[in-house]
Amino acid sequence: MSLIQEKVRQAVGLLGEFDLDCWLTFTRETEINGDPVLPFLAPGHLTWHSAFVVLRDGRTRAIVGRYDQRSVQDAGAWDEVVPYVEGFKGPFLEFMKGANPRTIAVNYSQGSEICDGLTHGMYLTLRDALGEIGMADRLVSAEPLVSALRERKTAYELGRMREAIRHTQEIFGKVAGYIRPGRSEQEIAGFMQAEVRRRGLGFAWGETTCPAVFTGPDTAQAHYGPTGRAAAHGHVLNMDFGVRVDGYCSDMQRTFYVLEPGQTEAPAEVRKGFDTIRRSVAESFAALRPGALGRDVDAVARRVITGAGYEEFPHGLGHQVGRFAHDGTAMLGPAWEKYARKPFKPLEAGMVFTIEPRLTVPGRGVVTIEEMAVVTDAGAEWLSEPQQELLLVEA
Repeated sequence: MSLIQEKVRQAVGLLGEFDLDCWLTFTRETEINGDPVLPFLAPGHLTWHSAFVVLRDGRTRAIVGRYDQRSVQDAGAWDEVVPYVEGFKGPFLEFMKGANPRTIAVNYSQGSEICDGLTHGMYLTLRDALGEIGMADRLVSAEPLVSALRERKTAYELGRMREAIRHTQEIFGKVAGYIRPGRSEQEIAGFMQAEVRRRGLGFAWGETTCPAVFTGPDTAQAHYGPTGRAAAHGHVLNMDFGVRVDGYCSDMQRTFYVLEPGQTEAPAEVRKGFDTIRRSVAESFAALRPGALGRDVDAVARRVITGAGYEEFPHGLGHQVGRFAHDGTAMLGPAWEKYARKPFKPLEAGMVFTIEPRLTVPGRGVVTIEEMAVVTDAGAEWLSEPQQELLLVEA
């Protein structure tokens, strides 16, 4: 069964779970302004106004421009794919009148960017069209359904993510032998990017910051491209990196220490920082389970960090990963304004999260680990192999 077939079938069940009669994805010119959910519905980009309708009783219908019909049919997920030439309204309104759904869930959301694919202009177009058959007042947010569709990973999705993680860990292993004093952040990143291309993989996010490499103190710390700064003796060096396999991502971080001449291990303050991060990751992982709230898992990690005398990290503990490095609605994070209701959404089996606390060792750099885990019925399972030892770079 293809991913699209899996997800359309999954959506039928979710309509009943959330007491919705109809889920409608409405989009156009998707290469410019595509809905994030589109890869679950169609195998490629669409040009004209397109409506994908899933009903609670299991019926499905796709209404697309004439030249998009064949590719959508080939997905094998839709009962009927209806083409049009002059305009979408005729076949669309005919089907909606016959279905007569009590509620029509569409992809808008104030709190979740992953569920907010319907543009305002397309919403107005849809509302006007449905107004012609007296259904404009039946529009509701599809956030619960779209969230669950993205968050509850299928076996196919987890398989792709495991493969992405395998490649990521192997490339981390290769770059460990390349790092040495005098190598710049840009050179280290270039080595990793060449390996990604050699393997025929994609990058989990934009190449300008994938990987992000930071060596020593006083760096940008995150979300910034590699610079000409060279790794030096006594530096903590960390990197944020992920690849994409068949549309699914990894997102991981590793921390290295560049030994000074005569050293055989990192100094005490660096070892303390790394051990604190390692404990923070392990204890928050132990709190991952269905029904837990993300804010509570985040709080576990913060207690470990602040209890060891460090400032708390200025971001959430972890985000979901899927088709994007940041994917899904629920997150492991504090009750901060910018996260809205995401930290209050109960965790569910099938959600894949990062766990990524960080701290600063003055004069040395940032210590961080980012691992990936999936929530299971019984708790959680590691997808990545957690970094247990500080990676030492020979002088």
